[in-house]
Amino acid sequence: MIRDRDGRYRVLFDTVLADAGIDVVLSRVRVPRMNAVMERWVRTCRRELLDQTLILHQRHLRHALREYEVFYNEHRPHQGIANVRPVAPLPEAISDPDRLIHLNIHRRDRLGGILHEYEHAA
Repeated sequence: MIRDRDGRYRVLFDTVLADAGIDVVLSRVRVPRMNAVMERWVRTCRRELLDQTLILHQRHLRHALREYEVFYNEHRPHQGIANVRPVAPLPEAISDPDRLIHLNIHRRDRLGGILHEYEHAA
């Protein structure tokens, strides 16, 4: 479990987690945005995946989270420069009117149709 260095977490809390077999990793000192970034990821994962999926067991949960992680980091548009994915370069702009009229877009479903990826067909 990753947690911050808040004074509310006492040694007893860490002892209880250690007894349960959970390793506690403290966040770095003076990294105030780390919690905000992780809270945003967890909230997005919950809204887009977990609220719409019936998880059967731990293996199923791990598979769903791995698929969502790939979707989140490689395909899902983010609110950034030109709404581009963080791992991919900016897409080439389409300015030719003939290409705009005849766009061929394919949809790929992930996790049984919960997540959708859209791409231009080659």
